[in-house]
Order: sequence, then structure tokens, then C-alpha cells
Amino acid sequence: MSDLPRKAVTRTAKLAALPLGIAGRATWGLGKRIGGKSAEIVARELQQRTAEQLFKVLGELKGGAMKFGQALSVFESALPEEVAGPYRAALTKLQEAAPPMPTRTVHSVLERRLGEEWRELFLEFEDKPSAAASIGQVHRAVWHDGREVAVKVQYPGAGEALLSDLAQLSRFARLLGPLIPGMDIKPLISELRDRVSEELDYELEAQAQRAHAAEFADDGDVVVPDVVHQSDQVLVTEWIDGIPLAEVIADGTPEQRNRAGQLLARFLFSGPGRTGLLHADPHPGNFRLLPEAGGWRLGVLDFGTVDRLPGGLPRTIGESLRMTIEGDAEAVYELLREEGFVKESIELDPDAVLDYLRPIIEPAEAEEFTFSRGWMRNQAARIADPRSPAHQLGKQLNLPPAYLLIHRVTLSTIGVLCQLGAEVRLRDELEAWLPGFLPEAEEEEGEDRAVRV
Repeated sequence: MSDLPRKAVTRTAKLAALPLGIAGRATWGLGKRIGGKSAEIVARELQQRTAEQLFKVLGELKGGAMKFGQALSVFESALPEEVAGPYRAALTKLQEAAPPMPTRTVHSVLERRLGEEWRELFLEFEDKPSAAASIGQVHRAVWHDGREVAVKVQYPGAGEALLSDLAQLSRFARLLGPLIPGMDIKPLISELRDRVSEELDYELEAQAQRAHAAEFADDGDVVVPDVVHQSDQVLVTEWIDGIPLAEVIADGTPEQRNRAGQLLARFLFSGPGRTGLLHADPHPGNFRLLPEAGGWRLGVLDFGTVDRLPGGLPRTIGESLRMTIEGDAEAVYELLREEGFVKESIELDPDAVLDYLRPIIEPAEAEEFTFSRGWMRNQAARIADPRSPAHQLGKQLNLPPAYLLIHRVTLSTIGVLCQLGAEVRLRDELEAWLPGFLPEAEEEEGEDRAVRV
């Protein structure tokens, strides 16, 4: 039997069971309410049971189902603590592991892609995978020149499974909405589906990783392992040891949390300007904290999904942030209208738009900001509450296609920072790396500072 169920009927049956299960639990919840339990308690129990089943199925299926689960997992900070607690472990597990494919399948892929004598390329090869993700799994090995390497092997049929899963998930996305308050699930699934072909192409991934490895080769803060060998369905890169970010989130010291958070923010905002690429899969499984003499560096993995930004991050982002901090409602509104965030057919109150944005950009305004699950929950609740002005205004704003992936990556990174509970000097990173955040007169000084950093 194949390690990755490829027959559409097999995978569809498992995914189709999810909405049936959700409907069944809704009936169960109605019975509980009739029996005297409060609506709030019943809703909490329903959310817990739904999440437990959802992430169990997603982890078993891998493919697009697991990719969706990983993307969703970084937003668990937005959930009420009494709900998030019981299944946080299930979410985190999706970031680091999945059931492995059989050894014989791994060997078969290596033989087809590296040749019948593939073992001669390695001094050592561990059959047991060190990590398994949505479209492939990683094996630790020693390359023929003595370098320790990570060998990423793509699951047979991964492309078909990805598309099938995401199509099926999109059909009942509405039912999953309550899991993450304030977040529209369907656009997330659509955007993941649009990226499928890129993520399956290991040549594109190798190009993106090589670009980052070259740019960060002498960096004191970020480590990107270089590509050793690439072929269709197999990618060999240098191995890096370190503490998985999921472990830092679970058990890290304040020093580790703060350092990881600062470096994650630095990598997010510096990467596009330095490489023309935005790492677009910022879940904890793709990061390691590496001990160094006198400090820590951030190891970055998996460049299968990137946004190509030849000019770096758009100046509009930095300019609108700066104007919002300055309280210039009219200027912010005009800039958002020019860029398509406010459609021509809609008229909004500039002061109301400013009021909507100010709480969200609080981390950029402070000299140092402590990200927390509580802050994330408050933001989610403010935007999700149908009775709030923020909810009504948010529904009228538009997200232009060019900003879709940037928006998701930024939100995901903020979600990870909140999981870390990190104290971050975010404003320092914005001044150093984000075009337009400083007034033009100060921008040249900011660029000099970026070089020094």
C-alpha cells in the first residue's frame, strides 16, 4: 500500500468525514444545551472536539491537508486559552512530524532520481526520517565528501494529493471558520492551491535556497544551509543542528524566546531587500535556534514557497505604517485608495480607517513590544465581533492580489512571535529594512544602519 493515499476516493472519504463529524457534534451540542449546559461551555467543547478530529485527519493524510494544517497552526495564538490549550500539542505536531513513508518507497524514489548506484553518493544514509512534512520527508545522511546533509524526498503522488485535498477542504471551509476567529479560511486555501506547482518544483526551491545561502553566508544572525545536490523529487542540502522553534515555544528560556523573535522579525523584513525573495512558509517547523559563542543564530529551512519581490517589500507598506503612527488619517486613506486597499466604489471615513489600523500596528509604534497570545486574541476578537465598528469596516477593505502572500506571511510571523511570547524591538527592524518606513530624508541613514546591523 502506498504511503500517501493517492486514490481520490480514499483521501476524499477521509476529508468528507470531517463536515459530517462537525454536523454530528453540532447535534450533540444542541442536546447538551437542552440538557442544561450553557451555550458558551457547549461552544468551547464543540471547538475542542472539532479541532482534535481535524488535526488528526490532516496529520494522517499529509499532502494538501497537512499543508493547510501547518498554515493554520501559526494562528492558534488567536484562540481563547481554555480552547487552545487542549489541542495545542496536536497543532504543534503538524509543524514537525507526520507518519513516514515506507523505506522501500524512499529507496525507490532515490533510485529513480539519483540512479541505481545512489548509495555511492553517500557515506551514510539513515532510513528513518528525521522529519516529515506535507509533500516530502527529510533523511539525515553523510555526503560522499564527508559533509552532513539533509536529503529531502518528495512523496510519490504528492501533487495530485495536494490539489485534491485543497479542493475538498475549500468545499467546507465555512465550517472551519470558527476555529480561528476573525480569519477567512477560504482565501487561505485558495492561496495555498495557487502555490502547489512551485512547491513541488525542487529546482525552484534549490534556486531560492542558494540565493539565501549566498546572501547570508557571512551573516552573524541568520544561517541558511546551502544546496549540495538537486534533482526531480530529491533535494540535498547541508545539515544544521539546533533547537526546533517549536521546542523554544514550549520550553525555551526568556533569552531564547526574545532572541528567536528578534531574529525572526529581522529575517522577515531584511530578506526581500537582500535577496528579492520573501520566505513564505514561516511556521515553527522551518526554523532552528543555533547556539553560538555569546549568543544564538536563527537557522532557516524550506524555501519551497517564496514570493518573488525584485524590488524588496513594497514602499507602500512602510509609508502607510509611518503615516498611521504619525496619525495622518487623510494621507493613509489616500495611499490605501491608490493601492487598491479601498475600492473606488467605496467611501470610508479616514479617521475610522486610522482607528481600525492603530491597534494592529502597535508593535511597530513601541520601542519594544511584548508579543503575547492575549494581544493576538484581543485583535482577533476586535475584528471578528460582528457588533464592532472594526468588523464592519474590515469587511469593506480590499486586499490587492500583489499583497496576498505578504499579508499571510506577516500575519503568520506575528502568530509565531505571539507563541514565543517574545519581547521584540520591531521598530528597529522596520527602520533598518522596510522601504518607506523612515521619511526620505532619514532613509539613507537607515540604509547605512542596515549595513552595520
